[in-house]
Amino acid sequence: MTKIMVVGGGIGGAAAALGLHRAGFDVTVHEAHPAGGADAGAFLTLASNGMRALAQLDAAAPVGGLGFPLSTMSVLDEGGRELASVPLGEHDHPPTRYRCLRRADLGEALRAEVRRRGIPLFHGARLTGLTEGPGDVTVRFADGATARADLVVGADGLHSAVRSQLDPDGAGPQYAGQRVFYGYTEDAPAPAIGPADRITMVRGSGAAFGYACSPDGETYWFARVPGPPAGAEELAGTGPAGWRAQLLALLRPDRTPAADIVAATTDRLMVTNASQLPPGGRWRGRRSVLLGDAAHAASPATGQGASMALEDAVVLAKALREAGQDNHPPAGALVAALARYEALRRPRAELNTVTSARLTASRTDGRPPAGAPPRDSERPAPGVDEDLLRLLDWDTPLPTAGLPD
Repeated sequence: MTKIMVVGGGIGGAAAALGLHRAGFDVTVHEAHPAGGADAGAFLTLASNGMRALAQLDAAAPVGGLGFPLSTMSVLDEGGRELASVPLGEHDHPPTRYRCLRRADLGEALRAEVRRRGIPLFHGARLTGLTEGPGDVTVRFADGATARADLVVGADGLHSAVRSQLDPDGAGPQYAGQRVFYGYTEDAPAPAIGPADRITMVRGSGAAFGYACSPDGETYWFARVPGPPAGAEELAGTGPAGWRAQLLALLRPDRTPAADIVAATTDRLMVTNASQLPPGGRWRGRRSVLLGDAAHAASPATGQGASMALEDAVVLAKALREAGQDNHPPAGALVAALARYEALRRPRAELNTVTSARLTASRTDGRPPAGAPPRDSERPAPGVDEDLLRLLDWDTPLPTAGLPD
């Protein structure tokens, strides 16, 4: 049986392990952090396509109890006027409704499912080297240990160690032009927050702002602020009060709920620099392949990062499952399967990266005129098309026309 080592135990890595295990492979997961991951604090939305991918991994149930569903998006201008109110994705189908949840909760739920299925998960395993041989691949870890596998899947995020080994001369992460503030409060003014199944996007004069309220009254919010990146000392030395003051100075001139929501936030307020990978980097070797942010990290403007990683996990597992007999494809078939995965995933994933970068740049270079229609980033993602449905469906073979042999 083919032995596959997944490097990275976050959302993408755990999802990849679930898919590969379901496909019948011998899978292990190696996570650099001693426990959990590096996702504490942030939250995300899983779009309908991400929820569909989870279902194909038999992982929808453990995630379905986390966070809360979103069925509608409103867009406000800087004066608080509603520009649009539109349904989100497959809003009339509960299993595939958008879902707002903490990133750390999603990662832990997927890791718990990995453990429940008996997939070995090792923490504190930081990769420092990778050598592809004719018959296997050898991985070296920071503690001096080594391990061998037939294939290594690099799902270790934006600063991927696997990518640095696979593509040492490739472009690394780049600052996307925005600082991202995010936080939580249970004390936001009730008239401001609205229904629990709605996310509101505010096209403010100084920041793009978004917020949603959970059924138990907790408001999740984020703000994307154009400008130079925050330096390491600023990130380490500026506490919630300092960040709150900076953000309120940008939000107060507008007549929207944003400033009151931020003012009601106390210690649960964080800041990070938005980053992205430029398209065109190397995704695979003969016995190694990248997935999720390690391959195609995008700025957060489209909100599709986690959903894209879940799609990757399904398609990679299907490509490898279809590569050979008894889940042990010969070397040539393995190379072809990785090429097939890349051919199926790269166009869609990099379109998301480019779209997100364009939307980030439009916010960075200047706000649109008053009364302009919602930008693409403020529209719901289009419904899952038939081609994507077939691609994600576990029991439907992957397409072969026009793809590598």
